[in-house]
Amino acid sequence: MFPEDIDLLARRVVQAAAARGLMVAAAESCTGGLVCAALTSVPGSSVVVERGFVTYSDAAKTGLLDLPAALIARHGAVSEPVARAMAEGALARSAAQVSVAVTGVAGPGGGSPGKPVGLVHFAACGPRGAIHRERRFGDIGRERVRLDSVRAALDLLLDRIGA
Repeated sequence: MFPEDIDLLARRVVQAAAARGLMVAAAESCTGGLVCAALTSVPGSSVVVERGFVTYSDAAKTGLLDLPAALIARHGAVSEPVARAMAEGALARSAAQVSVAVTGVAGPGGGSPGKPVGLVHFAACGPRGAIHRERRFGDIGRERVRLDSVRAALDLLLDRIGA
């Protein structure tokens, strides 16, 4: 279903989390559940994947992850503060010990001069603390932005797990 490199990354996340007894949660916007789909495509992932939140709309971010509407209004849904709050909300609203959040502009529309198509913010929380990364993939096509975002999210999970 996924490219081989994503399958391999997902397997590494599942193996590393299982070896450390950690459960994972994901809060996804522009990836629409693809991070969880990649993880759950791995046999045995049920011991690791606690839950996923597809929070594509601002209402879903506030309702499911308890993000303050004022935070989204102040910074926009595609921002470092929102990505960090999404990752924290995923931990608070689950039994997971590690979380990852993805929010971005996959395109082809929706971009602006300050937030162009291909801009994606990632955040993750885990035993190694919290981290944020911003990627500017460019206007490379919706599918590529989303798949590259899955790769980046899985890498962040590995980093926070300590693998």
